[in-house]
Amino acid sequence: QVALRESGGASVQSGGSLNLSCVVSGYIYNVHDLGWFRQGLGQEREEVAMIARDGFPSVADSLKGRFTISRDLRKSTLYLQMNSLKTEDTGMYYCALRRSDAGSTWPYWGQGTQVTVSA
Repeated sequence: QVALRESGGASVQSGGSLNLSCVVSGYIYNVHDLGWFRQGLGQEREEVAMIARDGFPSVADSLKGRFTISRDLRKSTLYLQMNSLKTEDTGMYYCALRRSDAGSTWPYWGQGTQVTVSA
């Protein structure tokens, strides 16, 4: 049974850093992709970063250099390190899981963790 639980969201000042965590139950590292998404108030949800089943990480072009995605297989945990935070990074951050061979849809989601960046 798949379950995802995010943590680590907080209120920080611009320029600060946060490290989000997502504990994943039912994760099979060579079957599933894991991803981070975010949604600002009144905005559409966007993909932030993902790790494919082969461990290859990718980060949205606009966030490269500031955000890093990683995973700890022993802890079955996904991380998102966010540095040099900006006010526009404010939003709810979600982790998600999908089978790598099941197309682009992400069927499993966590409840989200709130990140608020103030000027």
